[in-house]
Formats: sequence, C-alpha cells, structure tokens
Amino acid sequence: MRRLPVISYAIIAYMLLAFGWWSILLLRKNEEAHNARVDKLAIELAVQKRIDQPSDFRLTENYQLLTDRFERQQRMILGEALLLVLSLAGGIYLLFRNLRKEISAAEQQRNFLLSITHELKSPLAGIRLILETFQKRRELQPEIQQKLSTNALAETDRLTALVNDLLLSAKLENAYQLNREPVDFGELVQDAADRVAMKYKTARLNVDIEPDIPPISGDRPGLTSVVVNLLENAAKYSQPEPVIHTSLQKGGSSEIVWTVEDNGLGIPDREKRRVWAKFYRVGNEDTRSTKGTGLGLFIVKQVIDRHGGQIELVDNVPQGSVFRVYLPVS
Repeated sequence: MRRLPVISYAIIAYMLLAFGWWSILLLRKNEEAHNARVDKLAIELAVQKRIDQPSDFRLTENYQLLTDRFERQQRMILGEALLLVLSLAGGIYLLFRNLRKEISAAEQQRNFLLSITHELKSPLAGIRLILETFQKRRELQPEIQQKLSTNALAETDRLTALVNDLLLSAKLENAYQLNREPVDFGELVQDAADRVAMKYKTARLNVDIEPDIPPISGDRPGLTSVVVNLLENAAKYSQPEPVIHTSLQKGGSSEIVWTVEDNGLGIPDREKRRVWAKFYRVGNEDTRSTKGTGLGLFIVKQVIDRHGGQIELVDNVPQGSVFRVYLPVS
C-alpha cells in the first residue's frame, strides 16, 4: 500500500508542537499574572500596615487564596491542553485510518483492473490465434488440429471460470442463495485435484480422503468453486515444483474437515486477515508474476460462511501455507 505524503506527517507534527508551545506560553502568562497580583497584594498589605515584616506576607489568608487560585488555573490549563492534544491525536488517527482504508481500496481496485485486463486478454488472444491458424491453414494434420482444439477448449474453460468467479463474487455481496442438495465433498475434492494435476504438470498432488465421509447439504457450484480455488492457489503460488497435500476426514459426528497444505512462500502474518477481502492480493500488481484477480479467497470465505462453516489459515512447516475448512454435516 502506498505511504501517505511526507507533508501530511509534517503538518501533524507542526500542529502538535503548536499546541504544546501555546500551552507553555499560556502557563507562563498565567504565572506572570499571578506574580503581578502577588506583588500588588504585598504592597497593599504593607501600606495598610497589616503585616509587620515581608516574611509574614506568605502567611496571610489573602496570599493563600491567590496561590490556590493560581494552582487551579495551572491545572485547568494543563488539563485543557492535554484534552485538546488527545482530541487532536484521536481525530488524526481516525482520519488517517479512514484515509488508509480509502487508499488501500483504491489500490486494490487498481490491481484488480490491471489483473482482470490481463486475465481476459490472455485467453481471448489465445483463442483468436488458434482460430486464425485454422483459417489460414485449412489443411492441418489431425494431431495438430487435436492439439489446437484442446488448447482452445482450455482457454475457453479458463475464460468461463473467470466469468463465473466474477458473477459469483457479485452475487455473494447481494443476492446469493444456497441451492442446497446432498453433496459428496470427497468427490468434489478428487475431481478438482485431477483438474489441477492436469493443468499444473509439475505439481505433486497427494489426495487422502477418509472412507465413509458423510454427505453435506450445500450448494454444489459454490462448494466446487471453494475446492478449485484453494487447490489452484496452492499450485499457483508454490512454483516451480508444487508439493500439495490435501486430506478430507471426519471431524466428529457433526462436521468434516478438509485440509490443503502447500510448499509455497506462505503468507506473512500481517496479511493473513486481509487476504479474505475482495480484490486483495499480496504484493503489487506491477511486480507480481502470478496471475489472479483477488477474488478467489474472497469467494472461498463467503461461501464457507454461508454454509455455516469455518476456515483457518496457518503456516506450514517448513514453508508454505495450510488452509483448513470445517463444514457441518447434513
């Protein structure tokens, strides 16, 4: 996230110093006024011959009243100065917190626009190139035709998945409704693992599904998106040689537990709470090498929450991340 301009911190420092300076000046002026009142009272008492010697002046009731009044005024000035400084600091903190949120949101939207533009252009360019090849070279060998057709279908699937994620993320904020049906979650995990293994040829994917996993009542398209997003993220962010272990087991009589472990770079602690936000991606879009839109983990978290489940993110050992999903059994 971009830092605030240096001039902002300079203005804040100036305002705090100004408050401090005016507080000190007011304390000094109050002390000068007190000394003037004390001198005037001393002269009046001496002229009225109500004291015999100067040392007796500080024992008089009038002097004690002046001193008490001076101390009250000093405490009042200090208290008001402290209250003003705290109010200013609190206001600045709230202002900067909201400003940082706005800057972060703007940065995330910028990253999303950059990434979505790339994600849309790449499959479209690939499909266009394949179609132009068919158009210009009508007589292609069957093997080449098969290869080009397979690539075109893969690019189409990629584009379809992107559009589906966009539509699902929009629904999750407003009108997403669960179309519940009995779902074999183990089957979803195995199918998604097979797809990821075909897409990422260098990935070593270990699938461990406990037998007799009970079905859950859930929305099949939403849960499919959850499984695919987590497994693809594990492969995508663990290059060049992803090692992924996913397991599904019963967590008791009322839930199932699905775990995805990878050997990637992991997610810093300061980012763990932020990765669930819409459009948020770790790093900067100008320097990031991995593809993505920042919608995957947002969709995962929202769908799991709608199913009454939970998801946790912890560090893997010695490196990588562990995502653990808890879903209630129907």
